[in-house]
Amino acid sequence: MLRPTGSGGGASMPSESEPEVRTVSGVVRGRREAGRAVFRGISYAEPPVGDLRFAAPQPVRGWDGVRQALAFGPPPPQPGAFGTSPRGTGDDWLTLNVWTPDLDPAAGLPVLVWIPGGGYLVGCSGLPEYDGGHLAAGGTVVVTLNYRLGFEGFGQLDGAPANRGLLDQVAALEWVRDNIRAFGGDPDRVTVFGQSAGGGSVAALLAVPRAAGLFRRAVAQSVPGTFLSPGLAADVTAACAAELGVRPTLADLSTVAADRLPAVVQAISAGIVGWRERWGQITHRPIPFAPVVDGDVLPATPWRALADGAARDVDLLVGHTRDEHRLFSLLDGVLGQVTPEQSGTALRMLAPGPDGARRYREAFPDATDEQLYELVNADWLFRMPSLHLAEAQLAGGGRAHLYELTWPAPGLGGGLGACHGLDVPLVFGNLTSGQPAMLIGDPPTPAAHELSGQLRGAWTAFAATGDPGWPAYDAGRGTRVFDERPAVVAYPEETSRLLWREHTFAALPLLT
Repeated sequence: MLRPTGSGGGASMPSESEPEVRTVSGVVRGRREAGRAVFRGISYAEPPVGDLRFAAPQPVRGWDGVRQALAFGPPPPQPGAFGTSPRGTGDDWLTLNVWTPDLDPAAGLPVLVWIPGGGYLVGCSGLPEYDGGHLAAGGTVVVTLNYRLGFEGFGQLDGAPANRGLLDQVAALEWVRDNIRAFGGDPDRVTVFGQSAGGGSVAALLAVPRAAGLFRRAVAQSVPGTFLSPGLAADVTAACAAELGVRPTLADLSTVAADRLPAVVQAISAGIVGWRERWGQITHRPIPFAPVVDGDVLPATPWRALADGAARDVDLLVGHTRDEHRLFSLLDGVLGQVTPEQSGTALRMLAPGPDGARRYREAFPDATDEQLYELVNADWLFRMPSLHLAEAQLAGGGRAHLYELTWPAPGLGGGLGACHGLDVPLVFGNLTSGQPAMLIGDPPTPAAHELSGQLRGAWTAFAATGDPGWPAYDAGRGTRVFDERPAVVAYPEETSRLLWREHTFAALPLLT
């Protein structure tokens, strides 16, 4: 958290090792690391507690003197999952961090703004895998941010704005617009990027009217297709309230301490199969919270909005990994042990259309139960939503570049292939720090370093010019494949594309 270190105009002069920047709200002091200036834990909005609980983010109050920006802000409330809950206490959850190679306001560097993933339930910008130093070394200003998660960010409540987590992201982008020039960035060359729930957030922001004009380009990595209808989201709220023994009202839930809600959400997730008849597909891969198509903050799904031209002026880079679901199979304890019953359930619940299960079996006649399970889960959750986002952008008159990461990860025994999350260490260049680095292997191979350089180069070139280095996706379906041998080919998952081409990723309904 930021703490005042002086008053008036600052109690001490800045030094080369402790650079200072004057933001709209006040002066912050960072530090030099490997030749780059780094500022951590800068508040971009007031803490969303007390009278601001379940409210839209409010502008941060100004301060006198100098505030230290040396430590990451505390993470938003979240359950512990996959070791992603970082240390830190306090309620100043709405903070961001900046890495910059040049503090000259005239530098005009492109800006990359990272939205962390984690199923809209866990994660924060202070994780080591999101350190922006390597990316900033490529000549960009890198910003990472926290936003409200779980019920705090996405719980549907009458009397409270929907999608508070998305509104937090908009507030952070407004901070970037107003302040990033002082850090050497160009506010007219902002690219928002994110993976998994972060990729879903990027897709949502393309459809959020309040975000229009705040970024010029967008990179959406492994976009999940789960967007909720208000009715389904309200039913999840009612279940959480019942678990707490309170009414599902703003007044009652405001009395519940923020640190109690993650445990309740975790309990709902653990028993989510019991809600299958009401909640449908979100019970198959426990996803109790996601952006809500509420008609105000988010008027339509990203696919509908883009097809209608909402983001035709935004350059889009979107893609996925080949083996998106294999990591989840490992975490669920079914990797290598998928039964015919599990495969059949996944096909019935997730395959598109009334005869989707049959069509999958016919399209992949030689696939085992395990392979069918992996395919339909990967297609439903990440691969086809990502592909359809590119196609919606084209339909709306915009431009999109498509990629697929197919490099098989050598870490953890080498059995996870190009799994979900593999792109994170490669894009950030953090091959030896953070949990996703386990996918890379220790030590990282020359191929891993080379591939990381390719992805970082593509992302930073796209942020700078709108061109990642390969042709835009079009009727020929040109796709950049990231592997040991780089190539641009026709979309590799053509069989799945054909199975899903008539499907619409609509807001998921309450079934009964």
